[in-house]
Amino acid sequence: MPEGPEIETEKLHEAIHEEMHHAGAGDGASFLKKVALTTAILAAIAAVSALQAGGTVNEALALKTDATRLQSEASDQWSFYQAKGLKAAVAEACETSWKATGAVPPPIYAEKKKRYEDEQKEIQDKAREREKERDLKIEEAEVLLHRHHAFANAVAFFQVSIALGAMAALTRVKPIWFGSMVLGLAGIVLFVIGFMR
Repeated sequence: MPEGPEIETEKLHEAIHEEMHHAGAGDGASFLKKVALTTAILAAIAAVSALQAGGTVNEALALKTDATRLQSEASDQWSFYQAKGLKAAVAEACETSWKATGAVPPPIYAEKKKRYEDEQKEIQDKAREREKERDLKIEEAEVLLHRHHAFANAVAFFQVSIALGAMAALTRVKPIWFGSMVLGLAGIVLFVIGFMR
């Protein structure tokens, strides 16, 4: 699920460069150069942010897949645990039927019952170990998904910021460019937060 800029930034840059061509020299050209520079910087950071968003979500999905595999293995162990419990119960029932008739049960029933109970303890440990591993994978995936959201939100801010920069270049309205810069800074903050998580 890779994240990519939804707005065609290449076309926006072309529009800004065309306007710079038409503006010639002077104050208008200086303003357009600043807009072009800032949108180019924001586009570069947006590209890195999009790559990070895609990478983190892919890692999270891989971890979730591992967690599902571990859950399956734990479920298998618990089924095995129950089967051993049933075998122990059958051995105990056989032993009890011997006792009910007043006869001494063969020692094999008590040995089987003890063996199955011991095996259950080992199986239980394996099942709980798989569940702990599963929980760690899920926790790690959640952290990565939070990072993904920060990067994806940063991409959205960068896209709007770049679009506003293009609009500022076309209309030569400085307040629109300042709005573009504010959104670009918000995107940078989210981008940095993504790395800090």
